[in-house]
Amino acid sequence: MKAKIRKLQNIISGTPTTDGDGVTMTRLIGSPELNMLDPFLLLDAFETDQVNDYIGGFPDHPHRGFETVTYLIAGQMRHKDNAGHEGVIEAGGVQWMTAGKGIIHSEMPEQQAGLLQGFQLWINLPASEKMSAPAYQEFPADKIAVDSSIEDSVIRIIAGQTDNGISGPVKNNFVNPLYMDISLAAGQVFKQSVDGTDNAFIYVLEGELSINDTQQKISSRQLGVLSEGTAIVVKAKGDTRFILAAARPLHEPVARGGPFVMNTKAEIIQAFEDFQNNRF
Repeated sequence: MKAKIRKLQNIISGTPTTDGDGVTMTRLIGSPELNMLDPFLLLDAFETDQVNDYIGGFPDHPHRGFETVTYLIAGQMRHKDNAGHEGVIEAGGVQWMTAGKGIIHSEMPEQQAGLLQGFQLWINLPASEKMSAPAYQEFPADKIAVDSSIEDSVIRIIAGQTDNGISGPVKNNFVNPLYMDISLAAGQVFKQSVDGTDNAFIYVLEGELSINDTQQKISSRQLGVLSEGTAIVVKAKGDTRFILAAARPLHEPVARGGPFVMNTKAEIIQAFEDFQNNRF
């Protein structure tokens, strides 16, 4: 059966914002331009070498009902939670946290100067898993799988599998996500098979990509939402680095309340009550 190659459906520039204790970032998903890309609830990109833009970090705050994925390109962040879990995420490393029924954690810069760059992605949990026990999958840079089959290019696989059969360390059976950090040399083509109905996006860190060898292009600091299809094909116009993510949509009702994402407003009210009464 011939692959249906995905097209560029929409380009998102994002909304400048702050979160935590004044950390500056660009909100790409969860923004006025793109409220949600089921099951992706939020994507924040942060990149600054101005210490006052990040030094406040993200002090203690709660989550319930979804997963947070923190992936660093540059810098260091220390995370700590109310269950006694603590560690440092460094450049190239990932923390994939399943908040489940509730957790209180902090994410604080482990540096006083220099560049801090990375992403936080929120991925929804199905209703059946929203009250599951909190869990972590955490991997340093040297545990992230690498596919170097394309000349002068590197594919870092956090979750999912390349067409060459190389799998990332993160396991998720809820939405079967694909999450890759891809660096392509100028002129190189990257191809990736995906489930036909998965939602997918590309975020370009640097350079420019053409989509499906057409005039459709996506450039640095832009997020491209892709149409449905069974294959993604991109070509680097120059040396280009980008994030590729895809996952199975849940098609469930979504109720949001700040740091909580559930299925109904009543469940959001319950989450606030549980947090306020120290039941996390």
